[in-house]
Amino acid sequence: QLKLVESGGGLVQPGGSLRLSCVGSGGILEHFAVAWFRQAPGKEREALLCENSPHGTTYYTESPKGRFTISRDNAKNTAYLQMNSLNPEDTAVYYCAADFNGCYGLTKLYDIWGQGTQVTVSS
Repeated sequence: QLKLVESGGGLVQPGGSLRLSCVGSGGILEHFAVAWFRQAPGKEREALLCENSPHGTTYYTESPKGRFTISRDNAKNTAYLQMNSLNPEDTAVYYCAADFNGCYGLTKLYDIWGQGTQVTVSS
């Protein structure tokens, strides 16, 4: 059973960058589509983007376009979320999720989740 662990969150100033990691264990992450979600205080968890080679990346909201990208290091069984030009509205807990069958924009369609990592954008 694939399990996911995120890391890399923290406090960053507006305009800064962070790279989040999503490490898989118990399965081969390369065989799964990987999505990133976030949940801000008082809001529902929202889908940001999903990568499913060879189909590429699907963005589910306008906010991360041009700023967030997903990459993988299959040798490390890890997926990354590179976040640039961060602003205070990006403050949230970020989650990675995986699905063997492909990418979905709905939280309820993913069974495999990491525990989340906090990202705070503030001066």
